[in-house]
Amino acid sequence: MPTSMIVLAHPRQGSFSHALAEIARDALRDSGHQVTWHDLHGEEFDPVQVPDGLDTTRPEGRSAFTSGADALTTQHRRELAAAHTLVVVHPNWWGKPPAIMAGWMDRVLVPGVVYSLDDAAGEPTPLLPLRRLVVLNTGDTEPMREAEVFGDPLDAIWRRCVGGYLHEAEIQRLLAGPLSSSTPQQRRAWLDDAYRLAAE
Repeated sequence: MPTSMIVLAHPRQGSFSHALAEIARDALRDSGHQVTWHDLHGEEFDPVQVPDGLDTTRPEGRSAFTSGADALTTQHRRELAAAHTLVVVHPNWWGKPPAIMAGWMDRVLVPGVVYSLDDAAGEPTPLLPLRRLVVLNTGDTEPMREAEVFGDPLDAIWRRCVGGYLHEAEIQRLLAGPLSSSTPQQRRAWLDDAYRLAAE
C-alpha cells in the first residue's frame, strides 16, 4: 500500500483550504493509499530554523533526519522520505505560502532528505522516491491576472524551485480563486478538481 502525505497550512479551522485538504485525503484513501495528515497550525509545527539545521553537507555520522530538528520535524522528514505522493495545501498570501508553510519547507525540505550534495557548490542529486507533488492553492486574484501581472509566484516556487529537486516526480497544481466572490457551485467544482488531481 503506497503511503502519501498531506501538509496543510491555514490558521482558520473550517477554511476552504481545509476542505481541499480533506477531499484530497478522501481521494488518496479511495485510491488505496495510506495517508499521513499534518495540519501545521493544528499540531503547532515550529517553523523557525535553527543554526544546526543549516548544514548543506554533514559530517559522517550526523543524520539529516535529526540534525537541527525537534521530534515533530524529524517525523515529517521521515514520512516525506517514504511518501509516494505529497499534497501541499495553502492560500496565496502576498505571492508566497503562509509563514508556517515556508518554515516547514526550510526545516523539512533539507539536504540529506530531499537531495544530496558532495559540496555546497555542487549539483544536487535527488533522494526522494516521491512520484507526485499535488499543490492546492486558494487566492483572491483572478488566475489570469495572477499569471500575467504577478507571474504566478506560487507556481514558480513549487514547480521550479522545489520541483527541480524532485527528479521525475509529476507536479500538478490547482489554484482556486477568486475565493471571496465564488459561488457554492464554483467551490464544488474546485473540490471535484482537487479530488481528481489527488486520485490520478
